Amino acid sequence: MPTFTLNGNLVYFAGFKNHVGFYATPKGNAAFEQELSAYKQGKGSIQFPLTQPMPLDLIARMVKFRAEENGAKVAKTNKP
Repeated sequence: MPTFTLNGNLVYFAGFKNHVGFYATPKGNAAFEQELSAYKQGKGSIQFPLTQPMPLDLIARMVKFRAEENGAKVAKTNKP
């Protein structure tokens, strides 16, 4: 499953017959719960149907959220 990384894993994605699976776990999905309510979800996954335009702005904000989350973890770990 393709994965974007920056200071650790950011998001995963995969293509299926009827949807694109997107995984911004663990906290990425919860942080955008209201905006994601229009999409089918599973444990840690979001399904973006192929019959609808991809919500690229939402996905970009989720990736940015995860990058900031990972950066905060690294900063906390590297504190003297």
